[in-house]
Amino acid sequence: MDHDHLTSQQERMPMSQRIIQATLSPAHRQIADYVLDYPLRVAAMRAEELAEIVHVSVPTVNRFARALGFAGYAQFRADLVLGYETALAPVEKLQRGPQAATNPADVFANNLAMISRNIERTHQALDADTLSRAVSAILSARRISIIGLGSSAWLGGLLQRRLDLFCDDVRLLATVEGASFAARALHGVRAGDLMIAIAFPRYMADTLTLAKRMRDAGANVLALTDNASSPLMANATLALFAQVESDYFAACEASALALIESLSAAVSYASGRSMQAATQLVDTVLPYLHSGPNHPHRASAKPPAEDIEPEFE
Repeated sequence: MDHDHLTSQQERMPMSQRIIQATLSPAHRQIADYVLDYPLRVAAMRAEELAEIVHVSVPTVNRFARALGFAGYAQFRADLVLGYETALAPVEKLQRGPQAATNPADVFANNLAMISRNIERTHQALDADTLSRAVSAILSARRISIIGLGSSAWLGGLLQRRLDLFCDDVRLLATVEGASFAARALHGVRAGDLMIAIAFPRYMADTLTLAKRMRDAGANVLALTDNASSPLMANATLALFAQVESDYFAACEASALALIESLSAAVSYASGRSMQAATQLVDTVLPYLHSGPNHPHRASAKPPAEDIEPEFE
């Protein structure tokens, strides 16, 4: 077997397997153990940082990379980064500094401006025909299952809260039990059902798995994600995109929320039930709203039993 074949074979090898198969000195093994324990952290480190943490020299770090078949640490790190690009994005953005902002007020203003740009770009990229088909899919679905894990779970909860006013069966699959609850909840899925899957960087693998399971069962999948390169697109029958660029976080959730609010408003209008739903909601929640001591609902409420003075003859 020639050297070129060995190099090609190594290029296809996962980092953990490279480390297991390599002949390493005690110092190199010390580095390897840290890499295996904290691969994502190491992927964001310079050679000097790794050397300091593991208590070895920078040349030792470079020799470790060469022992794994790389030309040097830069190539080792580039290989380690593969698969972590999305997760590392906020770290690398901050590392690229210096930032234009010089104080918290600047950061505040810059972030608000970025949110505004994201929302405007989301609006400009909207395809009216796709939106119309997404609204029709929501209103015609037998059952709607909403899945979003990680930070997208909060977005899913807000979407469920909105759609519940206009759709008969809307289920939020993100609970404290995690993906296992969602998997069990999909046992009755069939054609005519709709999953709304929410995934923005950083994409949660379980969301992608559950979307595939839903699609395999014959249901439709509406993806709410960031672009056509999102891994969620592999099993989506429809997709709406929100621009979520952020200098400080993995994604701008404010613009994702704007997409959800706007989609919910479109569903409300298309349902023809917006006035009825609003009236029913007011009737339901009015007794629980703070409205001052003179409001008739407050005045007519009975006092607690212990506050009623006994009557004596």
